Amino acid sequence: MFNLGLLETQRWLEILSVVLLIIGFYFTFNFFEYLKSDEDRLRKQAKIAALICIAGAFLIPIFYNILDSYYLD
Repeated sequence: MFNLGLLETQRWLEILSVVLLIIGFYFTFNFFEYLKSDEDRLRKQAKIAALICIAGAFLIPIFYNILDSYYLD
């Protein structure tokens, strides 16, 4: 699709996906810690952040493959 020099766009998106997955696990562990401490605001924020990061980590490669298949054909 696009070439960014040393690494292609697909490589950058793979790196971004892995980073988002790691951050998502971090927020998930924080969510479990906040369950014990009865902090409602922090628990809700950690849950939303974990969902967004993990969903992004799984959806970015899917959308890239869909867009890539349309542009290559």
